[in-house]
Amino acid sequence: MTNSLCEDLLFCKYVRDRATAEELFKMLDCFLTENGLKWENCIGVCSDGAQTMAGMRKGLRALIKKASPNAAWTHCVIHREALASRHLSSELSEVMTDIVGVVNFIKTRPLKTRVFSAICEEMGAEHQAVLFHSEARWLSRGKVLSRVFELREQIRMFLEQEHKYDITEKFCDENFLAKLAYLGDIFGKLNELNLQLQGKDKHLPQVTDKISSFTRKLAMWGRRLDEGNTDSFENLHEFVDTTDYDATSVIPYIKEHISSLMGFFKKYFPENSSQYDWVRDPFNAPAPTGFSSAEEDQFIDMTSDSTLRLRFTSQTLSEFWRVERQYPLLGQRAMGILLPF
Repeated sequence: MTNSLCEDLLFCKYVRDRATAEELFKMLDCFLTENGLKWENCIGVCSDGAQTMAGMRKGLRALIKKASPNAAWTHCVIHREALASRHLSSELSEVMTDIVGVVNFIKTRPLKTRVFSAICEEMGAEHQAVLFHSEARWLSRGKVLSRVFELREQIRMFLEQEHKYDITEKFCDENFLAKLAYLGDIFGKLNELNLQLQGKDKHLPQVTDKISSFTRKLAMWGRRLDEGNTDSFENLHEFVDTTDYDATSVIPYIKEHISSLMGFFKKYFPENSSQYDWVRDPFNAPAPTGFSSAEEDQFIDMTSDSTLRLRFTSQTLSEFWRVERQYPLLGQRAMGILLPF
């Protein structure tokens, strides 16, 4: 028997009728009953924030809570990151709309696609195609914007050949290109964060650390922009260096967006990272104020055990808290934090 947590897909079923909370719960309940599983063993549920899923009175969350009172509900961190990052000011939103329009103009017409590919090949570009944008694919923004910025000269030439002079002018406008460069940079950074929030052995303490790190970086990027320093944003910094562009005209729009991002991240991620310190490093963190007397007694006993202290440094968090049988109250509470998806 392994001491590590096992991650696997429980089941996948097609929702044939309306995806109401009652129908979804019935599907879950039938599966558990048919396979001899008990609701009380469910300690966590993760979903998006839709009312059908997350409603505290009539949503799936409420129905599961009745069947398993100890089950904790978590709003999917990847979905929250997507929600926090989707808001743009009118100036930046206009750039995004123009880029999506150009990409669709090229990609939805086979002949246009071939012509554009030939231009890219002739000009020695590394890539010969732009990428589609999709709101449902959360990583698409950063990839689409970065590819458009990379192929901006090829796109400008293509639009000139197609006599799209109104949008061609924008690809000659340094302010427009600077905003495009920044959007490619910031959504690239959001893509990196998105990937850090998913994968095997990811748990809530790790996720809150990544979110905390990103919000601190946002504050740092804002301070650097106050000094006129753009080196935190690769595409924008390259554009400024290669064109001698004065970025002071777009910095206010960038700072406004960064400030907005910080606000939305605080809204969608209200969790305090320090609440998980006792799980991350019980031997150097105080006992949480919410501990019962029995849990605090066990916490004192455990953190006074030098053998366990040595073992802690050589194991993952899941391994350490999984095998710790001497202190069941602490182990159960810790696993309730590490197990939720």
